[in-house]
Amino acid sequence: MDVKLINPFVDAVATVMPQLGFQNVSRGKLAVKDQYVSSQGVTVLIGMTNDVRGNIAYNMSEETARSIASTMMMGMPVDKMDDMAQSAISELVNMVTANAAINFEKQGISVDISPPSLAVGENFKVKVSSTKYLALELLIDSNALELNIGLGQ
Repeated sequence: MDVKLINPFVDAVATVMPQLGFQNVSRGKLAVKDQYVSSQGVTVLIGMTNDVRGNIAYNMSEETARSIASTMMMGMPVDKMDDMAQSAISELVNMVTANAAINFEKQGISVDISPPSLAVGENFKVKVSSTKYLALELLIDSNALELNIGLGQ
C-alpha cells in the first residue's frame, strides 16, 4: 500500500487527539493483514470514495474506548459503552477521518467519507478489503488504537 494513503491518517490522529485533551500520540506496531479485522471490543467502520476508495476500521478494546470517551467528555466517568460513549467514539472517528480527508485534498486527492458504523463486541469480524490491508497501531496516552486501512486509488 502506498504510504501517501497512510500518512494522512497518522497526521490526522496527531492533530486531532491533542485538541481533545490527549498528551501523547505515538506509533506502535505495523502489519499487513488479509481482508478481515477481528474486533477488539469496539470497531468503527468508515468508507472513502472518489480518488481514494475503500474502508478504514478503527479498532480498540472497550476499555480504550471508554477511556477515550471519558477524556473527550472532560473526564466524566464512563463505566459502559452506552449511547453517549458510542456517540463520542463515532464523533472521534468522524473528526479524524475528516482531517485525513483534508490532508488528502492538500495532496490533490479528492475524497468523500461515509457516516461511521460502530459495533460493540469481541466475537465478530469486519471485512476491510477484498485483498490485503495495513494495520497500524497508534498509542494515545498509552491506549492502543488500531487503524486498519484498506484503501486504493
